[in-house]
Amino acid sequence: MKETRSYAEWLPVLKNSDVIYLFLYKKNGTAVNRCAFDNLEKAVRTVSDVKVFFANVEETRDIHPNYPVNTVPILLEFEKGVLKNTLKGCQDSTYYINHFENKMASITAQKEGKPSYSVTVYSTPTCSWCTTLKTYLRKNRIQFTDIDVSRDQDAAREMVNRSGQQGVPQSVINGEVIVGFNKARIDQLLGTK
Repeated sequence: MKETRSYAEWLPVLKNSDVIYLFLYKKNGTAVNRCAFDNLEKAVRTVSDVKVFFANVEETRDIHPNYPVNTVPILLEFEKGVLKNTLKGCQDSTYYINHFENKMASITAQKEGKPSYSVTVYSTPTCSWCTTLKTYLRKNRIQFTDIDVSRDQDAAREMVNRSGQQGVPQSVINGEVIVGFNKARIDQLLGTK
């Protein structure tokens, strides 16, 4: 992670990057600010090739007025200079790691001319088959959204309503539900081997 101290310093970096992140926080703010900074820093050390800059809004006051920011901490994601996504508050380092790895896999697939797919994985942290499924998708550079149904009861209900089953992992690939790690069906839908 690298600090940026002004909007003028940030703009050239932003314009010369395909994908880049800007983390805004208050260094002397609440525990949530410290939590987010520490977890993000840990994730950046884990994932190679991710560019993350940060600015302390208590000292650098000319960056956040240029973006739709009304609270910190917040992580802004840019693609080719355009704001594409925001992640608010403190997330676990594994959340940031998953996000970065998925984004990097998506970019690599695009550069290689591979098609993009809509993939959602419903999982829990203690499920070994969930880990196997997500590792397989990452290995094949398939971007996916990971939903932890142990923390999100609405998503758990949605999952059960969609499939009629409570077990995980479950994945939805371009609208088709797959219960468990059915490698043959996943390969068929995604064109992987």
